[in-house]
Amino acid sequence: MKSPGNKPRPGAVRKTRKGPQVGSGGQGRQALEGRKPTPKAEDRPYHPAGKRKAANERFEAAGGKRKPQQSESGAPAQQRQQRRAQAGDEAEIVTGRNSVLEALRAKIPATALYMATRIEYDDRVKEVLQLATKRGLPILEVMRPELDRLAGFDSVHQGLALKVPPYEYAHPMTLLEKTISQGKVPLFVALDGITDPRNLGAIIRSVAAFGGHGVIVPQRRSVGLTASAWKTSAGAAARTPVAMASNLNQTIKAMKDQGVFVLGLDGDGDVSLPNLPLAKRPILIVVGSEGKGLSRLVTENCDAIVSIPISAATESLNAGIAASVTLYEISKLRAAGK
Repeated sequence: MKSPGNKPRPGAVRKTRKGPQVGSGGQGRQALEGRKPTPKAEDRPYHPAGKRKAANERFEAAGGKRKPQQSESGAPAQQRQQRRAQAGDEAEIVTGRNSVLEALRAKIPATALYMATRIEYDDRVKEVLQLATKRGLPILEVMRPELDRLAGFDSVHQGLALKVPPYEYAHPMTLLEKTISQGKVPLFVALDGITDPRNLGAIIRSVAAFGGHGVIVPQRRSVGLTASAWKTSAGAAARTPVAMASNLNQTIKAMKDQGVFVLGLDGDGDVSLPNLPLAKRPILIVVGSEGKGLSRLVTENCDAIVSIPISAATESLNAGIAASVTLYEISKLRAAGK
């Protein structure tokens, strides 16, 4: 006979086909009721939000004196920002010994010269150092991996890189008003769909050579004044203003309202360049890309479409050359008083 102390409590024994079984005593009740609500992210110490909360609590406990945020490399965030600013992430970088030397010779307004450590000196490097020192440019010696990052890993820098600041574009109408206020007859060139910076640099150089007063580039689908354009202009970009138009067609219409005669260059033009009339009027020359030419809306907004006579064996002219020939012809007609 079982003693009273060994008597099972009521309900603890379940009767099944396999015989009496002892129950769990309520230990599995929580599993039957379901899981509890998931804690908030900030209440979980292993979660990033929980780590941020703990860091804020430590910050408040320290009286608001936060340590500089560290990166994986251990450098403070402020130092990383300074390095990015010094590296010129928003600036143009001219790379290569010949390119850097030509840029300095052209007096491009550079702000810093980067040189790889243990660079092999030749005549080009010596002249680069001489020109940079004469201009008072900061000369920064960096490791080659850092120079690779500055120049872009697909660029051949040959141990030299030159930082060129972002160009500050003028407004087209401000440029027009300034030219008129100086008592000059405006002569501008606008680009339509030209994406090669070397064409832009060549056009800037031609505008400066033949008495033009500025170049207009569209904000979209067009090249800007990059380091390559600076170099191709051979320093002319430093004295020839470049304006940016948010909408080229609207700018053309606004200039026409101010009495500017708009000429579009196209091989199938109605007017031949040698017979160009009204050369002494304010003129805006619009140059299209070599492949597509002028866009339809720009063509419709031009006062005249001008063609340059060329040999039948040549299909078309480069945009920079076409602009240069037209500028020369206009400057010649103006000098002759026509």
